[in-house]
Amino acid sequence: MSAPVFLVEPGALAGVTAGGTFLLDGSEGRHAGVVQRRAPGERVDVVDGAGVRLVGTVAAVGPEGVRVAVVEVVVEPEPSPRLVLVQALAKGDRDEMAVEAATEVGVDAVVPWQAERSIVVWRGDRAAKSRARWVGTVRAATKQSRRARAPEVAQAVDGAGLRALVAATRESGGVAVVLHEEGATPLADVALPGAGDVLLVVGPEGGIGERELDGLLSAGAVAARLGPHVLRTSTAGPVALALVAQRLGRWG
Repeated sequence: MSAPVFLVEPGALAGVTAGGTFLLDGSEGRHAGVVQRRAPGERVDVVDGAGVRLVGTVAAVGPEGVRVAVVEVVVEPEPSPRLVLVQALAKGDRDEMAVEAATEVGVDAVVPWQAERSIVVWRGDRAAKSRARWVGTVRAATKQSRRARAPEVAQAVDGAGLRALVAATRESGGVAVVLHEEGATPLADVALPGAGDVLLVVGPEGGIGERELDGLLSAGAVAARLGPHVLRTSTAGPVALALVAQRLGRWG
């Protein structure tokens, strides 16, 4: 069984070396020591969400937190190309379900998209609170899936913002793919870049409007279909990410 993972802030593991100790304090320390009741000798991993993984064992548990004996420090390089999911806002927490599963699959960044047919609208305080929920979902899924890197949660974009993102992705050598049931090209046949980003765009429950799709294609995106079935907005992204990750050798 793999070791439990505890997530600290980026940079918190700087200077930590094998043979030393690390104090896991704060909410993660309480969770490890009080909630999970980790005991001396148990294997644990501590990650900083930016690719650094501390492999260790519990040395002591006290009021200040959990003292971890460091066995090894592993730095995992940022993958290239990156996998980026543009997820349309959806009702019933289906967008958060998509983000959670995408994190488990291996997405490197997620972008909330206020699509024309999105029933849910992020504005003002609601936008900040909703994005904070996505961040919390990503952090929890990062720990559950034992990842050392937590996906970035970008600020929400509207149609114009997404078209600009698609154009920038193409200009930097990446590829932008709009998942669409009428796409002429199967996702399995879309040429993948050696660097840059693979941008996967998933629409809301009502689908991507024709004008909206035309705008994305004009910005440089390609339309592709996943397969013979129409998937929900909560499942299309994770399935597409799994297929692309396999093609890139991430699941080898």
